[in-house]
Amino acid sequence: MKLHDLRPADGSRTQRTRVGRGIAAGKGKTAGRGTKGQKARAGGSIPPWFEGGQTPLHMRIPKLRGFRNRSKVEYEVVNLGDIARLVGEGRLGATEAPGATSPGAPVTVNQDLLRDAGLVRTLKKPLKVLGGGELSTALFVVADAFTESARRKIEAAGGSVNVLQVPATSMPAIGLDVEAGAAAVPAAEASANADATAADGT
Repeated sequence: MKLHDLRPADGSRTQRTRVGRGIAAGKGKTAGRGTKGQKARAGGSIPPWFEGGQTPLHMRIPKLRGFRNRSKVEYEVVNLGDIARLVGEGRLGATEAPGATSPGAPVTVNQDLLRDAGLVRTLKKPLKVLGGGELSTALFVVADAFTESARRKIEAAGGSVNVLQVPATSMPAIGLDVEAGAAAVPAAEASANADATAADGT
């Protein structure tokens, strides 16, 4: 075999199709582009996002524009002035803080009571107390977040706030002593090792 005997493998190479070279060539006349129209012309390409002249999708649905913060927390907000109005009307169910026995104890306010009074629409969102309005009644307010002005007004009126927090670490089950639970793990491991040793000896 000599160098001039080398040929590409069958099917590995195909010749370029020559169009517009006469009818006998098989791709003459319209050269495989059909008859007339925008795509039959030289340089007549259509971008993939073109919709034939109708209003594009990104203009028909403007809500898809802009930036959406996925870490944003949607709060159910309530103003102190509205809470004071409910307290004045006597529409809040609880009148005492937890564990309080004196008649002059601060009025308890939480999301469940505000929902029953019609001031909060849902319990699925966290509650945030805003500082709008005036407050003259001592309140014990339980919520997920407070503005600084709301906190100052509540404390100035003789009340207190309680911020609900989700624990960042795992907590032991209710009724389980932490030290007893920690001591039970090595004891269980020792018992299992003793059983395994006894099984091997037999």
